[in-house]
Amino acid sequence: MEQAIKVGIVGYGNLGKGVEAALKRAPDMELVGVFTRREPSGLRLLDPATPAYRLAEIDAFHEKIDVLILCGGSKQDLPKQGPALAALFNTVDSFDTHAKIPEYFDAVDRAARQAGTTAIISVGWDPGLFSLNRLFGEAILPEGDTYTFWGKGLSQGHSDAVRRVPGVKAGVQYTIPSPEAIAQVRSGARPTLTTREKHRRECYVVLEDGADPAEVERQIVTMPHYFADYDTTVHFISEEELRRDHAAMPHGGFVIRSGSTGEGTAQLMEFSLKLGSNSEFTASVLVAYARAAYRLNRRGRIGAKTVLDVAPGLLSPKSPEQLRKELL
Repeated sequence: MEQAIKVGIVGYGNLGKGVEAALKRAPDMELVGVFTRREPSGLRLLDPATPAYRLAEIDAFHEKIDVLILCGGSKQDLPKQGPALAALFNTVDSFDTHAKIPEYFDAVDRAARQAGTTAIISVGWDPGLFSLNRLFGEAILPEGDTYTFWGKGLSQGHSDAVRRVPGVKAGVQYTIPSPEAIAQVRSGARPTLTTREKHRRECYVVLEDGADPAEVERQIVTMPHYFADYDTTVHFISEEELRRDHAAMPHGGFVIRSGSTGEGTAQLMEFSLKLGSNSEFTASVLVAYARAAYRLNRRGRIGAKTVLDVAPGLLSPKSPEQLRKELL
């Protein structure tokens, strides 16, 4: 077996906790420590023996970490942390603002190429596994249409965006797909659907004392890239209601490619997920791609990459020989 891959976690919210748990199930990986902007002694780690450090100290770990898994939010954390940390380490992140992925890729790529590191961006299930299945659908059924539905589920990125709105003390956001739209697509009808016709969004928000609910609602429903293109409802609730009714993080969704082959023969490809914990599943995907980032770097494949650039075999702790025997 290869030497254990030494991993660092940056950020310790729900996603960081999920990564810590996933690493315990990775036979070839070892957690070096958690890096945080908070006071390290105040973190309640799943394993109390895991060291926690201030993020400002991370330069000292340049020779001690093979891959950093970045667990910050896409709205404010990763646009700065992604390029900055890719200039020092191999990295994997879950940047999920779809419209901004090209410019984020370019910024990370410049930093990684200059440093000789490998950075896999936008890893998770969407973007991530769903991206792969959209590619498979288009490549295999070039005559057709692709449909992506999310939910019903709690979105980490959109919930983080809600919590960044001034006046919001806490909050979550749910994405809810239209059953009618899904039924149309599965029938093979290949309808033309607007963003608004496919999903709606519901936000549950705890206000800061003195905050103006009308202004908070306005800032949420008009937020570009997150809510402006959807029918969005904002519910104001108490902290007790948030803890009681919205602590779980289920999610899921579908990628459907509806197309035809030959003399108009109908074909339908579908990939689906039903997740008990959005953050834990996303963390598990990040850990698999951290393995790939380490291997790519050792082969001299530097710069930014996405899931579309990574061979599936690099995700597995098994050897190519094992994979051919057991899975092919």
